Amino acid sequence: MADGPVRVGVFLTHQRRPEQDPVTVLDEQLDLVRLARDEGLDSVFAGQHHLAESLAHIQPLPWLARLAAEAGEMTVGTGIHLLALHHPVDTAEAYASLDVVCRGRSVFGVGLGYRAEEYAAFGIPPEEKVRRFTENLAVVDALWRGETVTRDLSWTRLDGARTLLRPVADPRPPIWMAANSDNAVRRAARLADAWMINPHATATTVRRQLELFDAERAAHGLGPATSRPLMREVFCADTREEAFERARPYLEGKYAVYADWGQDRVMPDQESFRMGFEELADDRFVIGTPDDCIKALSGLLDLGVDHVVLRTDWAGMPAEYARRSIELLAREVAPALRCAPRP
Repeated sequence: MADGPVRVGVFLTHQRRPEQDPVTVLDEQLDLVRLARDEGLDSVFAGQHHLAESLAHIQPLPWLARLAAEAGEMTVGTGIHLLALHHPVDTAEAYASLDVVCRGRSVFGVGLGYRAEEYAAFGIPPEEKVRRFTENLAVVDALWRGETVTRDLSWTRLDGARTLLRPVADPRPPIWMAANSDNAVRRAARLADAWMINPHATATTVRRQLELFDAERAAHGLGPATSRPLMREVFCADTREEAFERARPYLEGKYAVYADWGQDRVMPDQESFRMGFEELADDRFVIGTPDDCIKALSGLLDLGVDHVVLRTDWAGMPAEYARRSIELLAREVAPALRCAPRP
């Protein structure tokens, strides 16, 4: 894993309620990007959904390219690109283009996703998604490395294909793979540079699955992952009461949508999102004062986490709430995490 201090970033996916004006939300999100940059955070990430119900979702490529103009020296990353749904040549050239825009400071986060509606819309049978994902990742990786690629697949045929549009990062941007189930965690261990630890699982589940991840890499003769990134739902305010009052309506609403979409059905250990907020938050969300956040996140650093991606803004939340959370996280929590002892 990477040496040096822990890196701390923010996840700003520009997800909004349908009745919200998209341009207003865009401006608010760009303001948060500039705030994160000016307060010294290290990275900014955004995700992907298609035909999202309940919440409108901007696509990551135009969004990340736009926010890259505001991000300064921050790393810009996808968290995640739904790789099995998209053509690998288009993916390789599009995200190489993003890496050029970011001057080599991008992370390529990928995953299978979990919504059956997305696979149906793209005409992909569920039983084919793992093969498509694996094959597409191999094509993207090879093209980025400058290799000549030959593949005869039902969705792409390449005969000695090469691309001159390659990333600035050498040999390519880091590939982080999202994973929820145990099998997906093992797949990430074999195929990716790092497992992008999801924000939905309890800390107890994360600890257990990291053992699976490390064991799988060892079993295949792979060294330690290049990074150990962790995403977490985190909200910080001046008092614990204020933090819960501000975060609860929007975070609770977010996970009600996740339950409707079936996100919890791909979680291990029979985890469910259909429960009271206090029970849902326990061992899963980090909500409170800077000291509360430092204590909770420092416990996860003991697992070797070296890049923490904070989700602290959810659809419908007033922009000033997210601004204050980012200010406290950047000014008080991030410095403490960077100084924390590493295992």
